[in-house]
Amino acid sequence: MEETNPAKTRPVDDRPKGEALVWLSSAGLAMGVLMVVCLMGLIFWEGITVFWPKKVAEITLREDSAFRIGDSNKIAGPIIKKQTSLKREVEEWQLFTGNKDVYGGMFKYIDAGDIEKIEYPASVVVAERMEYGNAIFYPVALKTVAGEEIRADEDIFWQAFEMEISNVRERFKEINQLEKKEIGSINQKVNRLKLQRRHLERQEADGGDVDPAQYSKIETQLKTLEEEFQVLAAEARELRNLQEAGQVEYRLPTGQLRSQAIGNILGAYRPNEMTFAAKVSYFFKHIWAFLSERPREANTEGGIFPAIFGTFVMTVLMSAAVMPFGVIAAIYLREYAKQGPFVQSVRIAVNNLAGVPSIVYGVFGLGFFVYFVGGSIDQLFFSDRLPTATFGTGGILWASLTLALMTVPVVVVSTEEALAAVPRGAREASLACGASKWQTIQRIVLPASAPGILTGLILAMARGAGEVAPLMIVGVVKLAPSLPIDGQFPFFHFERKFMHLGFHIYDLGFQSPDSEAARPMVFATTFLLILLVIVLNLGAVLIRNHLRKKFKTSTF
Repeated sequence: MEETNPAKTRPVDDRPKGEALVWLSSAGLAMGVLMVVCLMGLIFWEGITVFWPKKVAEITLREDSAFRIGDSNKIAGPIIKKQTSLKREVEEWQLFTGNKDVYGGMFKYIDAGDIEKIEYPASVVVAERMEYGNAIFYPVALKTVAGEEIRADEDIFWQAFEMEISNVRERFKEINQLEKKEIGSINQKVNRLKLQRRHLERQEADGGDVDPAQYSKIETQLKTLEEEFQVLAAEARELRNLQEAGQVEYRLPTGQLRSQAIGNILGAYRPNEMTFAAKVSYFFKHIWAFLSERPREANTEGGIFPAIFGTFVMTVLMSAAVMPFGVIAAIYLREYAKQGPFVQSVRIAVNNLAGVPSIVYGVFGLGFFVYFVGGSIDQLFFSDRLPTATFGTGGILWASLTLALMTVPVVVVSTEEALAAVPRGAREASLACGASKWQTIQRIVLPASAPGILTGLILAMARGAGEVAPLMIVGVVKLAPSLPIDGQFPFFHFERKFMHLGFHIYDLGFQSPDSEAARPMVFATTFLLILLVIVLNLGAVLIRNHLRKKFKTSTF
């Protein structure tokens, strides 16, 4: 006898209602995923192509073109994009022209219809400078620090130019070592001695007995430090003078002759002569520089190492604060608290805290941690430094604690859910064997619920790493002169302000004086921050899967 498929024989009108909504939900989900993938692809492409060297085009415009620069109808630079102007309905090209000190800007739009000729000259050079961004020029001559003059048409010119730039970078490292570390260390010692002298003066003003020899000892140490400072400052001045000694003479695409101190140039390359291998080398070299160097030019040039380091240290401090507090609170609520209206209201309050706007946490952190706790610490332990605040101002410690308070509901809720998922039989077996309640929690419940606890913690870390609004109130700054951890005693400077990747993106995108110049850095930094959050979430998944296999009794 032939069997019939009930689904095929079911009348259309008898199908369960609501299937159309299922398809609608699926379509909505697919559209959402597609939008996220497109956004991620755009950020990835725009962020990664920042480091790839682009060819420089020399464009000759028509004689009557309105886009001439001064009297010149020539303009040069990498072609950034081509688009159709909505107002004039003509195709226009955007070029990165560099030479901000001459042109007043680094980007220029021209109409495609005004272009007469496009060439890619091999001799054009792109130079990365300490000030005014990149320069695009044709070299004419080089005057080395030793006084030797080399013309651009000589075979040894490019080799000598690269050697001078290499020497410049080495001298920069020496200057930074002298000014930021050695002179900085002397300044810190001087400040400590001045605080000691102020403490003695206050003690004497209050009627205390102060030995004059203590003043004499401090003055002697200050004099010694002053002599050391003058020696190091003289060395730094000598190095800076050497930076200005070498000069490169060049011709702009517009025909102007100019000269530039070699000490202002950090790197140079000829993009139209680079092979594929040279471009790949340049690509990875600049990615490393982006990750390891400090920002320059109002954060639109250079690297973002202080922002990466500040984000990492803040996330670690936040995790160290939120983990024990959130887990202990969840254990008490789930295992020890008497279930009833009060505990239920506490759970509702914790859940509601997760929905409070993050800026509110920032205001609370400013009032409680900075003004109340930090101000009290200053009164008790750093009164000699007042009215200059030490902990009574925004810093990385208060920012971490504020974010810990903001993310603690995530840890509490996830920990409670993980504890509830432990099978009741495992608890009863442990108790039946004579174990106490704490021994059961410690040896049975916590190991079995570890996957859920760690997942909640790392999700909290991911959220904290991406938050910006509360940090703007309790410690993050546009440019921090020193890192919160360094080699100077006491090594951990929790009172210092710090840089953060999220705030760095906001600053570049909305506070930068030149938004066009900052755009590549915005995409690159955004890509790095998203990559950091993805790594944290992947870490959560991997750890959860590993612990799930290890503790097979867990059903979470």
